[in-house]
Amino acid sequence: MILAAGFLVLFFGSGSRFAFGLVLKPMSDELGWSRSTLTLGITAFMLVSAVSLPVVGRLVDRHSLRVIMGVGAVVGALGLLLMGQVREPWQLFVVYGIVYAVGNAGISNPAVGVMISRWFDRRRGIAVSAAVSGGAIGQLVIIGLLAAFLATLGWRTAFTALGIISMAVLAPVVFFAVRSHPDNLPSPDSEQHGLEAGEKDTDYSAGIVADLSLQPGTILRSRQLVLLLFIYAICGFQDFFVATHVVAFAQDQGLGTVLAGNLLAWMGLMGLVGVLLSGVLADSFGAKNPTLLSFLLRVVIFAFILFFQDTVAVAVFALLYGFTFLVTAPLTVVFAGVIFGQSRLGLVAGSISMVHQVSGGLGALAGALIFDQWGSYDRGFMVLLVMSLVAIPVTLMVRERALLQRVA
Repeated sequence: MILAAGFLVLFFGSGSRFAFGLVLKPMSDELGWSRSTLTLGITAFMLVSAVSLPVVGRLVDRHSLRVIMGVGAVVGALGLLLMGQVREPWQLFVVYGIVYAVGNAGISNPAVGVMISRWFDRRRGIAVSAAVSGGAIGQLVIIGLLAAFLATLGWRTAFTALGIISMAVLAPVVFFAVRSHPDNLPSPDSEQHGLEAGEKDTDYSAGIVADLSLQPGTILRSRQLVLLLFIYAICGFQDFFVATHVVAFAQDQGLGTVLAGNLLAWMGLMGLVGVLLSGVLADSFGAKNPTLLSFLLRVVIFAFILFFQDTVAVAVFALLYGFTFLVTAPLTVVFAGVIFGQSRLGLVAGSISMVHQVSGGLGALAGALIFDQWGSYDRGFMVLLVMSLVAIPVTLMVRERALLQRVA
């Protein structure tokens, strides 16, 4: 039940979130706004999400997941409904950049990841990946349907329909199916949340004991968190550069509206494969290895698209990038749980996601500015290639061991 609830939350939450990339060009054509102006709406969304996610993380560490995610589902659905009425840039910033952003933060990967982690002590990577795969399938189904009917319905009707469906389906799922923690575990307020009384989370290979009472300041100053924030900043910049502009890029290269729109949906299908594989690899070999493989593949992908940009090459680029698109999403709580422990999982996952969102907003905006300035995304792809190369040695520096204190 919990796994199904997490799956459905991300199916609608993540699937709807990527609709903006699909309607970027139609909105620009109808409203007469530049891609930079429209992308500022995404940047506002990412920045507000960045502020909201750590708050959500602290709340889910201490309060009811059902209430937090339920409010998020309702507010997010309201934001989608209001998007159908946008006619001025300021309305876009308020509706998408604030209302939808705050709502979506409540039903985002960190909240779902914390919920799943509480229920699955073993095979946590696979369990979180299964839930996150809901986002990939949602992207495939929702974006695929929108791409098929966008020319007929128009982007306003598309957003309105998404809002109505989210309100009618997602909100009841959250209120009836979400549970904060198993009945046999202490509440999130307990200092020993996730452990039996008297137990200690021990790394026997190191001969030292994890500090379950780590203060937030200690965590936020740790070198391992800095490395993870850097990795997820690069990942967010790349993900939202591509997700925001891949449809418009494909149309610029000559692909038809429906086919170009379906590229974003097919990325979801490939993302499903990638996210499930990352969970299996994380449980077997640690979260660092699938992260490293993802960046290695991105080096090849971005080098490829710089040299080959015919219609077939664009499709290959989208599919290959889609495979890496969600690889690091389930790994957030895996990294956080292994290094910092379960008691601060919401705080750490929220902080990582905050940086991911801020960087993602900058990536989406950078793509628009580059295109508006030079009429091409090539310089952007060069930047993404360099970022992938930088991310590889940084990932190798991460140590998947608990942040520990020595026992006297």
